[in-house]
Amino acid sequence: MTKPPIFDTLLMERRGRLLTIVLNRPAALNAFDGAMHVEIVEALRFADSDPDSDVIVLTGAGRAFSAGGDLEHMEASIADPEKFDREAADAKRIVFTLLDIDKPVVAKVNGAAVGLGATIALFCDVIFAGESARIGDPHVKVGLVAGDGGAIIWPQLVGFARAKEYLMTGELLPAARAAEIGLINHAVPDAELDARVSAFCDQLIGGATRAIRWTKATVNLELKRIAHALMDPGIAYESVSVRTAEHRQAVQAMKERLKKRNE
Repeated sequence: MTKPPIFDTLLMERRGRLLTIVLNRPAALNAFDGAMHVEIVEALRFADSDPDSDVIVLTGAGRAFSAGGDLEHMEASIADPEKFDREAADAKRIVFTLLDIDKPVVAKVNGAAVGLGATIALFCDVIFAGESARIGDPHVKVGLVAGDGGAIIWPQLVGFARAKEYLMTGELLPAARAAEIGLINHAVPDAELDARVSAFCDQLIGGATRAIRWTKATVNLELKRIAHALMDPGIAYESVSVRTAEHRQAVQAMKERLKKRNE
């Protein structure tokens, strides 16, 4: 059996033909720093080629799925905007790697899924969330464009009007509301989340493997076409917004709020 690689910011776990990838920065609510940006792509590529698994689960350690962008990482991008430009390709790799994997990828949203965290969850094939989870893309609340995939996937799931409402306000939706409008598949009681995801994955593992994979590939053809059209413009707009006073002021305000909260 192929041994999963070891990462600094992720864990990989096996159960039979099921491979689970765990975002593992619980003290930071699994926010994405530079290392996690790179490692998530490496982990997904391993999962795609892994001969010993048929279904992939993506989840978070602790009480969050992912809080999105790491504050220190945002500050580093403000100090060196070209750093953001160099790392912009990471967002493209994450999105296209998720779209290219032929195995089913199931998101187990065990807590907040915010910004890039929400984007990653929503690009999974089927999304289960615990009832206490909240999901949203608040890029605008830190003066950024939702250019790393949110502007692509939200309209496909909930339509243009709702997508623009939530992306332009940065509102976080309770899991039940997210399921009601079709943003996610299922909102379930927190205590039942693990069992519900396991049962669904077992159903897929017991199904016709090739037919399931090729069905996913067919559905994803249109998503890939849209992603290829929109990722570069979205990242370009986000790159411009990284350089604005609005973004600098929003990040500083966030830093001050966190400081007061921790005092």
